[in-house]
Amino acid sequence: MWIPRALRRPARPTGLLLALAVGTLAAVPAAGQVPTPASIIGFAPGTERQLADWNDLTGYYEALARASDRVALDTLGPTTDGRPFVMLTITSPENHAQLDELQSIQRRLADPRLLTGEAELEELLDRGRTVVLITHGIHATEVGSSQSAANLAYRLASSNDARVREILDNVVVLQIPSLNPDGLQWVAEWYREWVGTRYEASDLPWLYHRYVGHDNNRDWYAFTQQETQLTIELAHNAWRPQIVHDIHQMGGSGARIFFPPYTEPWDPNIDPALTSAVSQLGTWMAAELTAQGKPGVVVQAIYDAYTPARAYQHYHAGARILSETASADLATSVVSVDPADIGGGREYDVGTRSWKYPWPWEGGRWGLPQIVDYMESGAMALLTNAARNRRYWLENFVGIGERAIAERTEGPRAWVIPADQPNQPGVDYALRVLAMADVEVHRAVEPFTVAGERFAAGSWVVPLNQPYGSFAQTMLERQVYPDLREYPGGPPKRPYDVTAHTLPLLLDFEAIPVDEPVQAALSDPIDPPAFDFELPPELRGDAAPRIGIYKGWREPMEAGWTRWVFDQHGLAYDTIHDATMRDGALGDHFDVILLQDQSATQIVQGFAEGSVPPGYSGGIGDAGVTALRDFVRGGGRLVAIEGATDLAIDLFDLDVSNAVDRLPSQDFYIPGSLLSLEITDERFGTGLEPETAAWYWGSSRVFDVSDPTVRVLARFADRPLLSGWVLGAERVAGRPAIVEATVGAGTVTLFGFQPNYRGQSMATWPLLFRALSGVRLGIFDHN
Repeated sequence: MWIPRALRRPARPTGLLLALAVGTLAAVPAAGQVPTPASIIGFAPGTERQLADWNDLTGYYEALARASDRVALDTLGPTTDGRPFVMLTITSPENHAQLDELQSIQRRLADPRLLTGEAELEELLDRGRTVVLITHGIHATEVGSSQSAANLAYRLASSNDARVREILDNVVVLQIPSLNPDGLQWVAEWYREWVGTRYEASDLPWLYHRYVGHDNNRDWYAFTQQETQLTIELAHNAWRPQIVHDIHQMGGSGARIFFPPYTEPWDPNIDPALTSAVSQLGTWMAAELTAQGKPGVVVQAIYDAYTPARAYQHYHAGARILSETASADLATSVVSVDPADIGGGREYDVGTRSWKYPWPWEGGRWGLPQIVDYMESGAMALLTNAARNRRYWLENFVGIGERAIAERTEGPRAWVIPADQPNQPGVDYALRVLAMADVEVHRAVEPFTVAGERFAAGSWVVPLNQPYGSFAQTMLERQVYPDLREYPGGPPKRPYDVTAHTLPLLLDFEAIPVDEPVQAALSDPIDPPAFDFELPPELRGDAAPRIGIYKGWREPMEAGWTRWVFDQHGLAYDTIHDATMRDGALGDHFDVILLQDQSATQIVQGFAEGSVPPGYSGGIGDAGVTALRDFVRGGGRLVAIEGATDLAIDLFDLDVSNAVDRLPSQDFYIPGSLLSLEITDERFGTGLEPETAAWYWGSSRVFDVSDPTVRVLARFADRPLLSGWVLGAERVAGRPAIVEATVGAGTVTLFGFQPNYRGQSMATWPLLFRALSGVRLGIFDHN
């Protein structure tokens, strides 16, 4: 769902609240009596082995808003599966009475170009409030966050202690109690179905977001998913918070909770005052919890601040505070954690007291009550800082904006996206990203020349001296990730996440940095363009191949992303479950079968018997392996990606191997980068550019091909790195990246890299589409 600009800057989020069950409404206390969560839900959130689902929680938030003059509740829109996606606005009644004015002040502070002078600025700094956005529960199996949201909302709505009053008077709290209501509902229902059995903490046997699973918190610059769009448009962009607190959970074997400072590196496009602000706030929160007697608080460990995929607000003058609390078995406590089992620790030693980990956790019981307590304490520490340092947060916010709009003295002054490019959908995708992020993109109304280069009328111009120019810069430039080592000459210091996000490479279009201001007649800032996914003609109509996507109970996130891309294109496909694979006769139903990145063991064996409820264990099994072999030998086409290529290689005894398998990380390491890809097979590349950018990360492969009958369709270039970081480039240079073999009457195509990275790598979508369509076109019939 693309949201038009008319809805992008509402005075307040305005959607109507969805109707709630009559029984829930009947439980609402009398007016003026602020209900506890337990009075509506039936138990206090955070209770051992109890999970409130989304129906329970929305019922509570409705009751809370009806009873408290500190709380307003808005439904921002529907989730992917049609549930209400809600936001609470919590502040003092006096602030609620002037909320529109406070939002107007916030917008003017966010863009110093709107200010008339120092006198007005001083007045706004005196009248403004710190705006804090708190987001919960994006990862649905991290159950504590969505449960703690209700307790935090109740405390702010009901308490009259001095600390809460100070927060309410000085802060406007925007609370999104779940960024993934669909997943919350599924996980809660699954847990409650099996609680009290051996399966009560078993894995959910499907992705907890229909399309993206755990990757839903990597969508903060592509804006592909409904929940992301609603949050960006109606929370971030509508309010421009000075602080965003994103509440997560992490593994349970080390520290109990993480706060910033983050580890190195930070994206260099982030304002240095924001780096300092994040570090001081995170350290404040750590000190507060430690002073309360809570052991196991760690800072400057585990998580870095490099990728914008997780940190939208860092490019919009706001501090993004990630907290990560240790997990248990969903809502079931780990009854006794032996100190000998406490291990791990990235950038800290879990068994050693240090400045960043001053009070090591020594083991014991850990479960949902403790998780919720730590989370609520962290949120209250953050809000206390935001209230007591209101003036600092507003002044820092304005200072970042003033530097953003100043004329740049180094690096490019603007970016130009030339008109009439071959891949207009890629241009539209990028323009939509920039415009949705409130980057001002203009269109030239006449030809112009800048830095000696001539551009046609209709070209797009992105000046960088604007409030959110840093977002445009980081999305359009090529990343040069620093070569950080554990010690001199030692192995690389692993990034927490990927190291590249260059839109022109991902989306296959040209963007040109210019070192002079653009002097040309320009349009007003454009609206986000409607983006039409264009399906190749060979995959449309009656002649299109019958495509099946394998979906086991251990489905990888990449399969969900593939469904998203196919659904956006309107590409017809069927889902192949384990039972369908085992039944055989696949050729009666499918021409092409796609296996996304998944290990051979997971595909064949699935969940181990006894680890999940009956009916969800096992994979395709021997019967499915036989059926897949018969399908290809009988004339079918198998397309396997990354990890799934191992199964195809073994199944058909192909003389293909992974050239970088088991290389030590000090010799070869690509954590997530864009590499140059050359299409070497003329028939495979018909109508395509001979070179493009391919996404390579931890599960990718580089092929060695021993059999001359195995055809190399594409290779990595001799100088492979385009954006990000590559250690051991010579291991990749010139080696096969896509290969194809004839097996009986059918074919097997192997992708060593990910052609659909998080719904973003449009540059290589055509290669995937071509591989799928080859069975009907006959373009790969080399016999």
